[in-house]
Amino acid sequence: MDAKKAELGGKTWNPSWDKLIEELIPPEMLSSRVPHDVRRFCPNFYRMSDTDKRVFWAYFFQALAGAEAGLNPTSNVHHPQMVHIDQVTGQPEHQEGLLQLTFEDEKAYGCNFDWQRDRALPPRDPNRTILQPQNNLGCGIKILDNQIIDQRKPLITRHSYWSTLQPGTIAYRVFAKEMTNPPAACAKPERSPRLKGVTTADVHEKAADAKAQ
Repeated sequence: MDAKKAELGGKTWNPSWDKLIEELIPPEMLSSRVPHDVRRFCPNFYRMSDTDKRVFWAYFFQALAGAEAGLNPTSNVHHPQMVHIDQVTGQPEHQEGLLQLTFEDEKAYGCNFDWQRDRALPPRDPNRTILQPQNNLGCGIKILDNQIIDQRKPLITRHSYWSTLQPGTIAYRVFAKEMTNPPAACAKPERSPRLKGVTTADVHEKAADAKAQ
């Protein structure tokens, strides 16, 4: 996914962000409490080790950032057709950073954003707290944790914070394309072929022959 973006001259994913996400994933997002539709993207999720699950979530958030912001950590977008005043800034709402978040998320999810500091900096200054990947990605993890664990909603739902996780939207189709090459550990285990016409007696006879050799 990332190599292709580089080939096209787009933004690329910083590998250090993978480690950041893996360290921030809470234990409940590694448990059986994760909704079953995770198997849409990672069929083997419930059988994987916690380490492999963390790798999957890093891949998931990379895909989400690709669909939301084109992997651009300083993305700052305002949609004029959406008239909403951010209750923290008192200004028209902007979606910012890798996961296109807002300052209101600081109050709603306990995110590490500081509007009083950020307001003095240019809109796309990477030093702004909302644009720093560790804060933006960390906030996104809290938002998803709230959706799938606290609210017990599916991973893909029309009630998701992100339109990219809402089924039937153009944004979701973009996200789904980003999710076409998940980690190898996600692959569905191959089932052993069933042997037709083989009886227990046949199995015992084969074992006896092997012992006699």
